[in-house]
Amino acid sequence: MDELEQLDDLRARHGPIFRRRPGVLYVGEPVEAKAVLANTGSRYREHSDFFQTSKGVLGPRSAQQEIGRVARNLLRDHWTARSDRLAATVEREIGLVSRWPDAGNLLLYKCFRDVLAPEGELRRLVDQVVRHAVLAGARDRRSVLSRAVLRRSIRRALVAELSLRRARGVRAPRDLLDVLAAAVPEGSSRTAPAQLAEVFLSFLFAVTGSTGFLLGWSVYLMGTEPEAGGDLAGVVREALRLWPVAWNFGRFPAEPHRLAGTEVTTSDEVVVCSYLVHRDSRFWPDPDEFRPERWSSGVPRGGAEAFIPFGWGAHACVAAGFAVHVVEDILRVLPPAERWRVEAHRHRPHVAAALAPPDFTLRTNGARTR
Repeated sequence: MDELEQLDDLRARHGPIFRRRPGVLYVGEPVEAKAVLANTGSRYREHSDFFQTSKGVLGPRSAQQEIGRVARNLLRDHWTARSDRLAATVEREIGLVSRWPDAGNLLLYKCFRDVLAPEGELRRLVDQVVRHAVLAGARDRRSVLSRAVLRRSIRRALVAELSLRRARGVRAPRDLLDVLAAAVPEGSSRTAPAQLAEVFLSFLFAVTGSTGFLLGWSVYLMGTEPEAGGDLAGVVREALRLWPVAWNFGRFPAEPHRLAGTEVTTSDEVVVCSYLVHRDSRFWPDPDEFRPERWSSGVPRGGAEAFIPFGWGAHACVAAGFAVHVVEDILRVLPPAERWRVEAHRHRPHVAAALAPPDFTLRTNGARTR
């Protein structure tokens, strides 16, 4: 029984809100989940899933909003400006035979590499981070020591580059490092460059990891469920519902309180689990089935109450719509699904901080089977 099966079993035995272990409360009830994420009643400590660093939350909130807005616009403009090259990039990177989910992550990295890091030593380090820390299962393929060395190297390089750019000044941001360098005025915090370096790594994982995994889930489900109906927009949203990449949102209580009759203390961690929320049969008929057609007329009736793939409230992902748009664009330039053959090498997800699709090979017409 893997981790997700354990959660399904606990919900079946204890209901949608349960203690997974002492001090950890899981929330799979949609209304309560949204209340926790929105921090209704200010019962939880300030937290941001994206801007959380080892020194605390990068703030103030206005700085977070500005970083998110400028970064989203930069990524969107970069994507739009290169839209005429997308089909050629996909054909070159995916080819007739590709191994997933890595192929999806590396494709997204290729598409956005120019706005992630400048050419040179820093880009070489970012390349390594993508291959050795972002790809599904990558951390298991490297020793703890080698990961620590890479982590120390990339953070040192990022801090140096961000400090240089802040000292030089940024007018119009050319990449995400410029966005971060311009976001917090020099001298506002002694630890700001190190915190901004951590936020950059969050951006890197969001662009190449989370969006790449969403692409991978969409391809995997279309290939393994060829009889499913619906359009590409429905496919992507149903992939987000069934296998939300961001599937756990941890919060820490600021005061003791009761959550749906359960006592919560300040030493607890409350985990909103979108995987459980999205499989609530009161809101989703046949919740374990891949049914893209349920989105044919927009958000299904009742579905808005139980759909939180990007979080909820003030700290929900500001680039959620753009990420979905990118995945839809890539699916449109792939060969039609009837020309695919998906060969699954395992049938359960990679379960880590993100929920990544199983390993599979994608073959299109013309590819030979060995």
